[in-house]
Amino acid sequence: MDYVRLGKTGLKVSRLCMGCMSFGTPGGATHPWVLPEEEAQPFFRRAVEAGINFFDTANHYNFGDSEKITGKALKAYARRDEIVVATKVGLRMTDEARPNNGGLSRKHIFDQIDQSLARLGMDYVDILYVHRLDPETEFDEMLDALEATVQSGKVRYVAASSMWAWQFAKLREMQKARGYQPFVAMQNFYNLAYREEEREMMPYCASEGVGVVPWSPIGRGFLAGNRPKDGQATLRAVTDTRHHAYFGSEQDYAVLARVEEVAGKLGVRPAQVAYAWVLSKTYVTAPIVGATKLGQLDEAIAALDIRLDSEAVALLESAYRPRAVTGHS
Repeated sequence: MDYVRLGKTGLKVSRLCMGCMSFGTPGGATHPWVLPEEEAQPFFRRAVEAGINFFDTANHYNFGDSEKITGKALKAYARRDEIVVATKVGLRMTDEARPNNGGLSRKHIFDQIDQSLARLGMDYVDILYVHRLDPETEFDEMLDALEATVQSGKVRYVAASSMWAWQFAKLREMQKARGYQPFVAMQNFYNLAYREEEREMMPYCASEGVGVVPWSPIGRGFLAGNRPKDGQATLRAVTDTRHHAYFGSEQDYAVLARVEEVAGKLGVRPAQVAYAWVLSKTYVTAPIVGATKLGQLDEAIAALDIRLDSEAVALLESAYRPRAVTGHS
């Protein structure tokens, strides 16, 4: 496993980040395909054994259950000082909307960092992400609250997820002007079938030394072939409403066809080609790997050894056409 700095920070993270959205309580969670605690344990053990030290969860994932499972597993398989744990704040924490149950107010941020730490069983998190921007909270209030979590010692670094590049740039300039720690990483939607981030966000992050930790690097499984044009879709592909909202156009299937073509030539799985393409981008720090089968995690780890030549990259990128920006809410 290789380790790289997260942007300009001195924090070293593995080239793969293990995503923990797949773990929770089946039947009562935000996602019906989640795995319960006993089935999640082997994923953490395998990740640590492979050298992955970067783990990503969120308070919203299965309404806190992901954090509970993540915390217990990491306590069993890893040393706290050797791992980097990220969580998020901003999205609602129950099925129904309630006052102060989500958003980025000072109240919600303070309440949720304490609750996240309790669920994780940790004294601090290495990274706290703004999950999505809150249109009902002023930037000043949000940034003041985030800085307070850093000063309290509960958070080591703050970061952000999908938003417009101008918003991210403005927020970071506001932080710097106040003497606050600026966002050190951007967790954005990026894969072969969705490349709109290349217009503004990726150049900005590269220029400013911001770490890039893409979510959905294999398109929520679409680029792994979990929803073939003619064939049986997986449980996640069937039940994941965002999967259907994001992917399924003729262009998307054209991109998938090229992924499968390159995979066939290299004798690897389509998902591995999709990971290898994201990893080939110099501005990417560590894509987030989500898995519900151990073999999927093993495939992602093996993808670190795949090197795509210029001809393969050109073929993979040839089917892409501009599309509507998505993933910001």
